[in-house]
Amino acid sequence: MSHVLPTEIPTTILPEDTPPPAPEGIARRATRFNDWMRRYSWAVAMTVAIVITVGGLIILESGRMRIASEYETALEAKGATAQLSMLAADIAALTADERGFALQADDAYQAHFRDAAGRVRRTLAWLDAYYRRIGDDTALASFAQIRSAADDEIAQGTARIADSPDATRALPPPDASATLDAALSLLRLNEEQRAQHALDASRADQRISTLCVGALCALNIVLFILLFRNLGIQLDKQARVQKALITQQEELDQLVFARTRQLEALAWHLQSVSENEKTELARELHDELGSILTASKMDVAWVRGKLKDSEPAMAEKLARALGNLDQGIALKRRIIEDMRPTVLANFGLVTALRSLADEAAQRNGWNVEFDLPGEDVKLGEAIEIALFRVAQETLTNAAKYAHASRIRVALTVDEANVSLSITDDGIGIRPQDLKRTQTHGLVGMRQRVSARGGRFEIERATPRGTAISVSMPRERSADAPVVAAST
Repeated sequence: MSHVLPTEIPTTILPEDTPPPAPEGIARRATRFNDWMRRYSWAVAMTVAIVITVGGLIILESGRMRIASEYETALEAKGATAQLSMLAADIAALTADERGFALQADDAYQAHFRDAAGRVRRTLAWLDAYYRRIGDDTALASFAQIRSAADDEIAQGTARIADSPDATRALPPPDASATLDAALSLLRLNEEQRAQHALDASRADQRISTLCVGALCALNIVLFILLFRNLGIQLDKQARVQKALITQQEELDQLVFARTRQLEALAWHLQSVSENEKTELARELHDELGSILTASKMDVAWVRGKLKDSEPAMAEKLARALGNLDQGIALKRRIIEDMRPTVLANFGLVTALRSLADEAAQRNGWNVEFDLPGEDVKLGEAIEIALFRVAQETLTNAAKYAHASRIRVALTVDEANVSLSITDDGIGIRPQDLKRTQTHGLVGMRQRVSARGGRFEIERATPRGTAISVSMPRERSADAPVVAAST
């Protein structure tokens, strides 16, 4: 019976001294290299293009210098060939003058011989300097022999055509002239070959330079094509990234707008809850605590009346207790008014603003100027509470910080909007406080107004003081916004 062994995964056991492979490190390095190439490929291409351009200029300049040198060598070789031809002609003229003088003793031959000898010496000197300059030892050795033979020819010819009438006139040997002509022909051939080699080398250098420049230009064109292609890819990628950023920015703007609306709705909800709690607490204070304080006052007054004659000391204590109860009742009324102004609920916003400003003016010694509607208007409980709280906070801040002497309160109502403006002539709000809206209770006023879809502005008045203006719509589609669910 055969047993089937379970298949196991082969495991490669590495020696202890063998380092484990690091494919992740290689991949990271390759990724970094690819990112670097994508980011800096244009710089590499521009550097290579600049190097190629500079190299091409160097090649062109070196080729030009070689071609110029080779042309100069060819011209000098052509000049040397011409000088050698002139030297051969002058040496032939010397031989002809010697022969002519030997046949007929004429002074004209002597003069022509001397002129030809002078030309030969000048030509020999030029050729000697030329061969020494080019450093051709073989040609210089051949030329030395020619020069020595030419000098001997001139010396012998001068002796033959001497002015002495008794001198024996003999014809010059023809072998010397033939030897010089052969040597000069060899030198001329050598110079012609030198000139031809120089011209051939210059033409070859021109072809090489042309090919090199053409190849470098083609390589530069390819590099620039790759560069512009890469730039196009980068620009396209940048455009896509910018488009994605714009889309993301729009999504963020929409999200911020939605969150802002949610926060405004939440702020309005919290303010509504706070106002409702204040109303409930004011009602309980008025009903419960007011009843307790009133009943206690009545009981203490009855006891004081009974003990007034028999117990004067206790009656005095009870009179003091009655005063404390009166203070508690007044405090209760003031707290209730702060929580839920009864004048606003009973008489409306115009009367409440007038009463609020008059009380603040009495406490702070202000002169109050009103610009209010003649008759009270019904704006809705939420709007009236918001405007009243803004006025309350503004007058409180003016009493704390403004050091004002005059306050102006204005209320404007039209069919669509209601506007409240409160101006003082105090020291004025500081510029840094205008930027830092977290001071003087400005955040609460801004949130209260913005929750009702209004606009809140504060600025330094002219010539001094602070001006606060609020504008909001009279009616909204919903009296109280619903808090959106957080996403």
